[in-house]
Amino acid sequence: MNKIYDVIILGSGPAGIQAAIHASRKKAAVLMLGRMHKSSLYWAHVENFCCQFRVTGEEMLETGKMQAENFGTEIIEEDVLSIVPEGKHFVLTIESGTSFTARSLILATGTTRNKLGVPGEKELLGKGVSYCVECDGGFFRNEPVAVLGGQSAAVGGAVTLSKLASKVWLVNESFEVAPALLAQAAESGVTLLEGTSVKSILGETAVTGLALKDGNTLNVTGVFIELGAKGVLELAATLGLELDESMKYVQTDKKQRTNIPGVFAAGDICGPPLQIAKAVGEGCVAGIEAATYARKLTTAQTDAELEPEA
Repeated sequence: MNKIYDVIILGSGPAGIQAAIHASRKKAAVLMLGRMHKSSLYWAHVENFCCQFRVTGEEMLETGKMQAENFGTEIIEEDVLSIVPEGKHFVLTIESGTSFTARSLILATGTTRNKLGVPGEKELLGKGVSYCVECDGGFFRNEPVAVLGGQSAAVGGAVTLSKLASKVWLVNESFEVAPALLAQAAESGVTLLEGTSVKSILGETAVTGLALKDGNTLNVTGVFIELGAKGVLELAATLGLELDESMKYVQTDKKQRTNIPGVFAAGDICGPPLQIAKAVGEGCVAGIEAATYARKLTTAQTDAELEPEA
């Protein structure tokens, strides 16, 4: 049986860490997932955060990580590949293939959609170029496609597309995922092209190919640019999350609750201003509310188990 946590947090930036600290202080069983150095804060130098003066983002995150662990948070530096609702719980599978069950979720993954910045990317967006496998993969059944990127979103997306497309190439200079996930991609028939990158996306009115910097050309009709971890569009597609009017951010109330019971969100994924102070404040609220929700859910289940049969 999968280990059950009261709160599982996706993302280990300032929102995720603050949520972990507050949820753990509420005596909840907390698991935080994600690679801290992928947070946009990690590489920043901070001068505008209250009570901190000229501190590096790395220092802030390392300190926050130690605080969260000190209060009991477990941390695994892997990304989530899938989230499946199961009754009132959620089953999450990470890169290594391990699964966990959560009574509540906090989404703190940020929203950055990294661009390649190559010719044809902007011009062919929506005409074969996509930034979301879960959203658009079904449009490329029995067609050859390429996935660009070396992290969990790209490798996991390539595995998903292997069940739909006629051929899948995964292209990046290097792959930064758990070996088990990379092996799964290879076993699924995905062709791994490591050590090269994209020169341009070819096509006039639709994608017809992909020119690589090593001189090769891939004949594809679809190009999926997945340069990070699971983002808001993928999560929305799988969980049914309500987004704002821009379709970029998760809609929440003042308790950081989404439209899905048991799912909370905090930080940049909830929209601007994209500032540390806002992320930390929302993380605080989300951590407290998620832990409270999990405790009420557990109490309700226990009470139901104790009720005599009619």
